[in-house]
Amino acid sequence: MKPTNYKNFLFADITSVNGVGKKISTYFKKKKVNTINDLLWNLPYSQTDRSETTTLDKLEIGKIFTLKIKVLKYNFPRIRNLPNRIKCSDNNGEIDLIFFNSKEGYIRKILPLNEWVVVSGKVNYFKNRYQITNPNYITTIDKIDYVKSVIPKYSLTEGLTEKVYRKIIENILLNIPDLDEWHDQDFIKKMKFLNWKQSMINLHNANTKNDINSASYRRLAYDEIFANSLFLSKNRNKIKKVKKITKNFSQSYSSKIINTLKFELTKGQNIIINEINEDLKSSQRMFRILQGDVGSGKTIIALIAAINVIEAGYQCALMVPTSILAEQHFKLFEKLIKDANLNIKFDLLTSKIERDKKKKILKDVEENKINFLIGTHALFQKTVNFNKLGLVIIDEQHKFGVNQRFMFAKKGDKNCDLLLMSATPIPRTMMMSIYGDMDTSRLVEKPLHRKPILTLSKPENKIDDLWPFIKNKLNKNEQVFWVCPLIEDSKKLDFTSTKKTFDLLEKKFPKKIGLIHGSLDQIEKEKVLKKFLDNEISILVSTTVIEVGIDFPNATTIVIENSNKFGLAQLHQLRGRVGRGDKDSTCILLFKNQLSQNAKKRIQILKSSNDGFYIAEEDMKLRGYGDLIGFKQSGIKLFKIADPVHHEDLFNLASQNINKLDPKNLNDSKYEILLKLFDKVDLIDEEKISA
Repeated sequence: MKPTNYKNFLFADITSVNGVGKKISTYFKKKKVNTINDLLWNLPYSQTDRSETTTLDKLEIGKIFTLKIKVLKYNFPRIRNLPNRIKCSDNNGEIDLIFFNSKEGYIRKILPLNEWVVVSGKVNYFKNRYQITNPNYITTIDKIDYVKSVIPKYSLTEGLTEKVYRKIIENILLNIPDLDEWHDQDFIKKMKFLNWKQSMINLHNANTKNDINSASYRRLAYDEIFANSLFLSKNRNKIKKVKKITKNFSQSYSSKIINTLKFELTKGQNIIINEINEDLKSSQRMFRILQGDVGSGKTIIALIAAINVIEAGYQCALMVPTSILAEQHFKLFEKLIKDANLNIKFDLLTSKIERDKKKKILKDVEENKINFLIGTHALFQKTVNFNKLGLVIIDEQHKFGVNQRFMFAKKGDKNCDLLLMSATPIPRTMMMSIYGDMDTSRLVEKPLHRKPILTLSKPENKIDDLWPFIKNKLNKNEQVFWVCPLIEDSKKLDFTSTKKTFDLLEKKFPKKIGLIHGSLDQIEKEKVLKKFLDNEISILVSTTVIEVGIDFPNATTIVIENSNKFGLAQLHQLRGRVGRGDKDSTCILLFKNQLSQNAKKRIQILKSSNDGFYIAEEDMKLRGYGDLIGFKQSGIKLFKIADPVHHEDLFNLASQNINKLDPKNLNDSKYEILLKLFDKVDLIDEEKISA
């Protein structure tokens, strides 16, 4: 497997590696390891020390030893499910090798009778005899030095042993190519970076110190961060090159809307409305993300932007993740238009719309008889053709993929602007690394009419103290969310967890309980949510599937079981399901008696603050980048090795270095391999942006 060039090697199919046949490649591809490059980024997370050798009279139970032993006797039981047992010795003592699900012929081959062999594994003791069950290594005496070492420990897919995986990765590292350097040599010297090849080899070497702040790790982390920043800058330049017709409007429509509101817009809302208006009137396409905490008033900003675009003579589209959220936005818009007495035609398009009505909506959209279309994914189906689309708004945008949102913007011509909205507070470093190609508006200030949510905590063994409180809330015709423990990604366990709580609450408050769990499909979930929204049920028992963005104005209490298992940002998102109306609201965090120091800190931070941005920053410090709500769970691609918490200095450095580059140099061919290594090539092609 000698590479002719880096492309033929690094991006070759995994089957090109010696030892990877059809069966093993299937195991790899289950883990989305398709190429050699994919496999290289599956770095070892720990190490196994097999260097310790001893004689059989000096064994220690529970430790890993590499032993030289002689095969004395086979015991192949004829009773099904009993293990094969091989008796061995080294003249100082005896040990049994135990094999489950191994064929007799295979064992005779690797453990020839009366021969000396090398065996490595964890020593156990059973019925007064030492034993090793399913040894990790069995080889000939001349290969003892290969086994007797500190071995990198990888996250293995089912069907692959440490021994097989090690041989594959070692074969790759022997053939890893030298790549031309993409960073300036002065910068490499200043940072004391090794080259890419040596850094990669070091990270796969168990004898090298490979913590997250080691020189080799930081080199590759910086490569990834730089590649990401470069990718975003290239996209930003493409976006800014596209010229559009400026949108002209007097804001007379939006002024009428604002005058009908029963509350005053905050200073922050007015600033962001002005930013968006400047974008709309600009000759460059708007690519802006509006980030606001739960309940901060993003939706009214989006609707005002849409009204201005409609006044300018264009159509608008608002896309949201679920039908129930689309319906809620539709009703809000319907009320605002009616109160302002504006002649704007709008409609709702979701998968629930009947066929004949959908046909008419599609025809009206194409003929420009509908000014504003609100809906779900159904909006960017091929059958939906706008006549003059001027603005696309995507709410809860983290639920949609990068390509999805640009495909939708492509439904308009180059005059179509794009506004993304997110209620998931994102720490500054992460914001820079994910949305660096977009202009950003941050809505921090809460509307004056929104009351802060009182957050309390209570041990789960005192749950009985809650019943009078819950009963009082129900007597006042208020509603309650009850969120069940976060166990793991298992529909079966989700069901067990919620059903147990449902049964308990049903006994306390008969005929008032609704239930949502992981086994329900989206349609069933939405049916239950609608019943709760319509006040047909008083308590909704749920896992964490409660949709962000939906207003439940009558829900004033949320109880979160096992709250110590959740991250801060997720607890804050869940807390935001209440406090949407004009009544006092409460969040009750139930926790286990024995709390870790981190869990205590999380609960204390949540009790002391309602600021989602502060909470998100603290959450990232405590839990790390990968666990933050809305990212790992929603499919946004995480970095392979870079971490915005530990490598914040590298993020800032990459941003500075990218800004120093001449825009003409962003497309330098020396960066091609760097972008390809981190899957940044062709993620968004030019056509999708400049359509």
